[in-house]
Amino acid sequence: MARKETRTVATTDWVAAAEGPLEALSYHGLDGRPGFKLALTVKDGRHFLYVSHLWHSGWSVLDVTEPAAPKHVRFIPGPPSTWTLQVTLCGDLLATSLEPVPPDWGGESGAPFSEGVFIWDITDPANPSQMSHFKTGDRGTHRNGFDDRGLLHLSARVAGQVGLILVLLDVSEPGAPREIGRFSMPDQAPGRHPASDPPFGIHGPSIRVGDLAYLPYGGHGLVIVDVAAPARPKFVGQLSVRPPLGTKIAAHSAVPLPGRNLVVLNSEALEEGCNEPVNYAGLIDVTDPMSPRMISLFPTPRPPRDAAYESFCARGGRFGPHNQHIAAGNPHLFQDESVCFLTYFNAGLRVFDLRDPHHVAEIAYMIPKDPPSRIGPLPRTLVTQVEDVLVDARGVVYFTEKNTGLYIAKWHGKP
Repeated sequence: MARKETRTVATTDWVAAAEGPLEALSYHGLDGRPGFKLALTVKDGRHFLYVSHLWHSGWSVLDVTEPAAPKHVRFIPGPPSTWTLQVTLCGDLLATSLEPVPPDWGGESGAPFSEGVFIWDITDPANPSQMSHFKTGDRGTHRNGFDDRGLLHLSARVAGQVGLILVLLDVSEPGAPREIGRFSMPDQAPGRHPASDPPFGIHGPSIRVGDLAYLPYGGHGLVIVDVAAPARPKFVGQLSVRPPLGTKIAAHSAVPLPGRNLVVLNSEALEEGCNEPVNYAGLIDVTDPMSPRMISLFPTPRPPRDAAYESFCARGGRFGPHNQHIAAGNPHLFQDESVCFLTYFNAGLRVFDLRDPHHVAEIAYMIPKDPPSRIGPLPRTLVTQVEDVLVDARGVVYFTEKNTGLYIAKWHGKP
């Protein structure tokens, strides 16, 4: 399918460049706390967005019922010296991750931290109430996700394993969550890698479809696990992509398209200036889950025609894929297996048409202006770094940036 060449540039002050059926609506500075991951619920006709923060421990709650005029309801402080990066929800439960802040991200080496996951009651969505704190006994959790069977899939660091593994948590009694099963790759046992190069493990989230869970497993690629008996998850299949593709987080997000037997898999760019193996996003055919195969790669985003830089690699900061919009069965979120919303760091938010799985086409993008000032130590060159994206069932698009706040746009559909 040919790429649509019609170009529209939004007039909103925060937009540097835009193309395709994305309309800029509003921006919120989150009281000076840049946003990171996003989760959304709807209660009594009101839309509430939960935003985790990158350089501040804690979470913000926003009322986005009127997306052109978002309202900051409250900030909930998190534990000191703790990354609270990830938020995920299902029904009236919200889960927020806890892990130490790495020194190169502003953390203090040896500082005490909180770890694991908080479970919150969001029956009153404007006022989350903490119900429990599950601890892994080690360095906590990274990116987690609920399934439709009352389980919370944790990307967890636990004693006796190297890197992040899958831990299945029963949250049917959210005040007393309990581990019921775990899965790890054989080389995550201690001593299998030099201490200077440990495996990253599962980035998460693990997303369940039927009895199968699709795990974006860092350098191990896509790993498919049978969780029908959650006390004994079983390996089913794997697609390795590194080398030659991707970084240590060569599989960052794996989003199943159940109606098409496909998975959208992408890596995470880590080094600034593209000083690493090439990153990618691609479609994986999982018709045979024991033998998944890559069938296409997404086109590499190009700068706007009037850009002052020849390539995003030359622009500074990170360039490459990061987070996808993940609906994961939430009825309040956008559901369309033919469209992928994917953040690309200094290339902003990109939108891809997946109707022809062998010829993916980029159909829209939106790049915020560079931050006016620095809040965190990264990126070394202060340019836009778009982090996460979430799209609600109204077609309202929310995305975050590393040194600013929350951006809101409207998706008007495929051209």
